[in-house]
Amino acid sequence: MRKHRRTYVAMLLSTFIISQLSAYSASAAPVKTTNNVNSPTKVAALEPSPTTKLGSVQLGAGVNATLEDIRLWPQAGGNILTYTLNYANGGSSNAGLIHYFSRVVTSGGTVIPGNPITADALKKSIDSKQNLRVTYYVNVGQTNSLNGIKIAMYVWDAKAKGYLRQAGSIGVPASYSQSTLHGKILNTTMSDIPVAASSESFQIYKYSSKVYAKIGLNVTNKGNKVLSDPGYKAYLVTASGTAFELALDSSQAGYKIQPQEKKTIYYLTEIPSYLKTDNMRLQFVQRDETLKVDLPQSAYKLPAATTPDLTVAKGVTKKIIINNNSVETQLSNAAVYAENETGMWTFQLRFKNTGNKAVTLPNYELAVKSAKGTSFPVNANGINGLLLKPLEEKVISLKAQVPLSVEQNTLQLQMIESVGSTPDKSISPDNTGSGGSDAGTGSGTGSNTAKLTIPVAYFTIPYTLRPDTQKGQDYRTTNDYGTFNYRLLSVQRFPWKDDDIIVAKLNINNTQSVNLSLPDLKGAVKLDNNDLTGSTELFMDKEFQSLAPGKSADIYVMAKVPYTQKFDKLSINLYTTVKEEPVSFLSFTTDSMINAVAQIERGGSYDVIAKGKNAKVQENKTTIYEGVNSNIVYSELLLSSEEKRQGKMARLQGYFATPNGELFEAVSNQPDTSATPGGKQLVTFWAKVPKSVNLSDVALYLGPGITGNKLSEPGQEPTGFINIASLDLNPVATPPENNLSKVTLYPYTLSMLRSDGRNLLGTDTINIIMNYDLLRDVSYDMGTFNHKLVLKMTDPYGQSQEKSLAIGTDLTEGSNNTFSLSFSNPTYKKLVNGGAYRITLYDEFQGERIELASQAYTLYIDRTLTSDK
Repeated sequence: MRKHRRTYVAMLLSTFIISQLSAYSASAAPVKTTNNVNSPTKVAALEPSPTTKLGSVQLGAGVNATLEDIRLWPQAGGNILTYTLNYANGGSSNAGLIHYFSRVVTSGGTVIPGNPITADALKKSIDSKQNLRVTYYVNVGQTNSLNGIKIAMYVWDAKAKGYLRQAGSIGVPASYSQSTLHGKILNTTMSDIPVAASSESFQIYKYSSKVYAKIGLNVTNKGNKVLSDPGYKAYLVTASGTAFELALDSSQAGYKIQPQEKKTIYYLTEIPSYLKTDNMRLQFVQRDETLKVDLPQSAYKLPAATTPDLTVAKGVTKKIIINNNSVETQLSNAAVYAENETGMWTFQLRFKNTGNKAVTLPNYELAVKSAKGTSFPVNANGINGLLLKPLEEKVISLKAQVPLSVEQNTLQLQMIESVGSTPDKSISPDNTGSGGSDAGTGSGTGSNTAKLTIPVAYFTIPYTLRPDTQKGQDYRTTNDYGTFNYRLLSVQRFPWKDDDIIVAKLNINNTQSVNLSLPDLKGAVKLDNNDLTGSTELFMDKEFQSLAPGKSADIYVMAKVPYTQKFDKLSINLYTTVKEEPVSFLSFTTDSMINAVAQIERGGSYDVIAKGKNAKVQENKTTIYEGVNSNIVYSELLLSSEEKRQGKMARLQGYFATPNGELFEAVSNQPDTSATPGGKQLVTFWAKVPKSVNLSDVALYLGPGITGNKLSEPGQEPTGFINIASLDLNPVATPPENNLSKVTLYPYTLSMLRSDGRNLLGTDTINIIMNYDLLRDVSYDMGTFNHKLVLKMTDPYGQSQEKSLAIGTDLTEGSNNTFSLSFSNPTYKKLVNGGAYRITLYDEFQGERIELASQAYTLYIDRTLTSDK
């Protein structure tokens, strides 16, 4: 009974002791609080694991504890020391950790109990024949050296005074280093996945009066699961203990390492220009959110710092590493031309992913830098965030403007990596603890938002004047979308409303072995220094948005200019929009002369060539309506569809042109109905011209209209026209017919079968009844019929009266139709013996007339009838 009581009391005491140990103050000395408290920043780090044995203590039968590592890291609330014990249980039954205790003994003799970190707090038992690793932490106050530190081990013993028996202690050797030497591999774990890690590189970059450090760490995943960034803090620590918080390279954010894969992880920070870079180390720290402390993790000695030569010679390829993928970069092309005292530079920057995984380019800042250090920005939107598949190559077109006062043949294109919002540099007071080769650490680090801009390459720009493009010659170029040849086919100038229109026709030919995808292109035109982008339009058949190898497509670029403007140079830029920024597709300048208009002889045909709108156009008849003060030139064209399916034809635009260069805008009339395969349509053009204009050799400038980026259809208002050709017309003056048996008013034919004219004796009216046939040529469609048929009746006295007859209402289509009309005049009361009257028909258009035919008929006099009585 007494024995049971003694055991119960001992257990209560042990519980009390354990609670005391847990509640024991973790501070060896009063702590001086500072204001440089760290904000946790998630960066990649490594969790340490046993690689060395600093000593072992036998804790009991079959159980011993080995000290594997010990680390020290400064904190605002007191420096934190961590150590890892590996418990080995060789016995046949489980061993509870409740029986074993560890304490840190400082060089001054202060004893501080160790508490497990949050991740190990639930580890309670060591299984039989197994090992168990537990990491403990203590707050050692202002102690900043491992020199003289010991780890004392205790065993719960009911017979010992205070129920604790010291089993032994392990001292930290004077030669002990927290850091793995450069060239050595640390076998450790990361997110409970075994890894092998070692320091890889330490580079110094100088840019824009600042100095940046870039540290590389090799990590090999030795496990069988994907390793992700666990989100630890990383610091660059000097030999004197000054610490700088590091930022993970932006291209490696959220990195993943596959099983058995090796990657190099890069970290960046800004450092003072005066800082000594000897004997620096990379230190990782884990934030224990439950304990609200930073726990020191693995550390790595860095090699001697090097400063890479970033200058890239002309035409040389530079390899850069992006997320452990090798990417080739090269300034493949550069050219300049002068404009308004400014050098207008164009560049092509080539990127090729030579790795076996897709890579996304980080954010870069580009600038052209002069020999005297002046920088001129270059828009890099086409590069930033660019995705490159394995072995994929892309060429990005760039532009820059450099004043001609700057020497143009000594420029560099600078490519700078913009890391973004990152920790700012933070300097701590020197600490010179002597507990080991790098036992001293800084007492504080800071977190701020400063922009890191690390230079990647300085490309030497070759000085090459951009030659003018000549018509008819082939030129080869490469851009973001591929490699192709282009040719300037023609440059034409035509009238358009109150202005002129410049039309440049280009041909693009795919010279690659793969499809060339054409983006949604826009155009910009300059005449000398006059920018006409606002009035520039571009037309390209949508069928050619992707060109197969060897295929080509025509592109038309149009701009409106005052008809009086003269120019020497024409500049054309084809571009698309990426991320709301213009990206050049093709640009060139030409001083080629304006092309003469293609000539089509009389009787020839004009071809409309466009998908779904292929057609042939021929003159049917051209007529001159003679007026008193002006004439009207009127031309009828037959448009024949050459499509195999029904569809609307292109709306035609035209100008009448005389041999001496006079141009008159033509008004068109075209059916808005769909044309059947092989079907024809009647299209008319007319214009009013002064009487003095010689129309014997008139021609029609003809072409399909453009609305937006497609061919106009009837009913749409064009903003320009393309493929203009000059169709020589053949004006004819047809003498009037001397009878009304067959009167042609195209497309109608009127045949007067008989005309009966009568006057009731003593009255002032002549009544005429006509029998007629009115037939229309139905072999083609036509638009609105805008002609009037004017009938003039000349009476026996030689006096004339007129009436307008509307075809379709007054005169209806069909055979053996009848139409009546009356003419009144007081003189008709004198008619006694009858006589003859003449009917003359006129084609009236826009107020001017052409006589078609006339014929005389007999006028009969009717007598008054006597009523029967």
